[in-house]
Amino acid sequence: MDTSKTILLLEDDLVDVMTIKRAMKQLNFENPMSVVANGEEGLAFLKNAKELPGLIILDINMPKMNGIEFLQLMKQDEKFRTIPVVILTTSLEQQDKWNSFQLGISGYMVKPVDYDRFKDMMDSLKKYWSFSELAF
Repeated sequence: MDTSKTILLLEDDLVDVMTIKRAMKQLNFENPMSVVANGEEGLAFLKNAKELPGLIILDINMPKMNGIEFLQLMKQDEKFRTIPVVILTTSLEQQDKWNSFQLGISGYMVKPVDYDRFKDMMDSLKKYWSFSELAF
């Protein structure tokens, strides 16, 4: 993924946002990041964006509009359908995994409690997306 492409993070937990930003900074992510707190804000971001994000990192459990609801609406729109989405959540629910993959996500990651494991997971995400080509 082009390092000029924005990463859109949908996450309502401020501690998780800070942890993600900290890991990304330590891992030298070059992509700019925008953060919104729920699916409604995520859809508004996409509709108002001059350039689409290169990757969406999505939590499932959020107020107003959760991650699954966001995915359902996002994937219905041809303009947004090809944006890769990686779920980053605490949910171990099989139904959440099933629903997410049915809606075309690119990956499902469960947030580890241990920071070093979390950082390793974010490093894997960075490495994978640094080699991946986007559809747009």
